[in-house]
Amino acid sequence: MMQAKDIMTADVITISGSATVADAVKLMKEKGLRALIVDRRSEEDPYGMVTETDIVYKVAAYGHDPKELRVFEIMTKPCIVVTPDLGVEYVARLFANTKIRRAPVVQGRLLGVISISDILCKSDFVEKPKRLFIEDEIDVARQEARQVCAEQGATSPACAAAWDAVEELQATASHQKTADK
Repeated sequence: MMQAKDIMTADVITISGSATVADAVKLMKEKGLRALIVDRRSEEDPYGMVTETDIVYKVAAYGHDPKELRVFEIMTKPCIVVTPDLGVEYVARLFANTKIRRAPVVQGRLLGVISISDILCKSDFVEKPKRLFIEDEIDVARQEARQVCAEQGATSPACAAAWDAVEELQATASHQKTADK
């Protein structure tokens, strides 16, 4: 399984929380970015993020002066972060569940940033789709097989077919684990 570190963007542009929103807009335009990671003030401080959406929704939409407003006033902090070893499919699930589009990749320090564009353009989910919760599917199939066998008998064709389905899922899980190594 590909991991966040395999597809993240390592060249991350950061900005200070005390910078003006105008500075952030200028930097985003110069670098062609949609978001900036906000530097931590200390090692214990969480990372923040300021996005184009933050700027448009919180500054432009209300006529605030971007030369007067500071990044820390509109940024998201703490922001959701991803560890470098997190599987890409899990990153995608995290993004879907939290409705975010990007996250810093952090392990003690900032290593990079991963976005939905990275997942779409750099990951192998099209070529090698992964079933994330196959173990849950196996448990459900086992329960169903037990129920079918109890209702129709242990020697019934339906019972045999139900256990064949369990074995097929187990084989798929085994193959998936082998392919990931």
